[in-house]
Amino acid sequence: MVKESTLEHQLRLLFALQNIDNGLDELHELKGDLPQIVSELTEKAQTLRRRKAELEETSKHSIVQRNEADGEIVALKEKIEKYKTQQFQVKTNKQYDMLTREIDMTQGRVAKLTKELEILEGTAITAKTDAEALAPEIELAETELSERQTELDTVNKEHEEEELRLRHEREKVAVRIVKSDLAAYEKIRRAKDGKAVVPVKRNACGGCFNRVPPQKVLELRKLNAMLTCERCGRILVPDEIVHNTTALE
Repeated sequence: MVKESTLEHQLRLLFALQNIDNGLDELHELKGDLPQIVSELTEKAQTLRRRKAELEETSKHSIVQRNEADGEIVALKEKIEKYKTQQFQVKTNKQYDMLTREIDMTQGRVAKLTKELEILEGTAITAKTDAEALAPEIELAETELSERQTELDTVNKEHEEEELRLRHEREKVAVRIVKSDLAAYEKIRRAKDGKAVVPVKRNACGGCFNRVPPQKVLELRKLNAMLTCERCGRILVPDEIVHNTTALE
């Protein structure tokens, strides 16, 4: 029985992990661009819905402000009429001038509110129109998303059991690999299109297919150190490990 702490056993585990990941990659390839398409359509639909909600909120808020401004204008105009009536009742020029100033200030406020009211009215109408224009675009995006999601669900269902089995196997193998080796494996895998551990075939790297020096092939067979390809950096494994990947106990 080979102990798990030995280099040979770690290489067996790494090669087994690579084979499992190869299977998962093949299942992923069967899905094609569907996962990416579904993700992008989901984001698009969410963005459109969020934008529509923002526009609707802007329209509602502008209407509220418009109504408040309209109400204030009505109150101010009533105040102006009241001031004008009082002008006929005052007995001094000072009182008359004071009321005139109040009328001028109030009329200035009315003019300012009237401009704001027009702007708010325009904002409300524009926001409502833009929100309504987004409705068919949202419907189209959601319809396409639904269709693509159904396609992806169908593919996932066809291979669900196999994927679950492989992921379970991956967990069992990965937990037995030394953390530093597992980290190195994951790093190489990300950089080399998913292939981190490869066999040496006919004295050539199974990843980049460049020739492996004879001395390195001999060292590899002795299993004295974890060796990588001088060209591509992938982890190399000898024939005896390739042919006994199931012997992990």
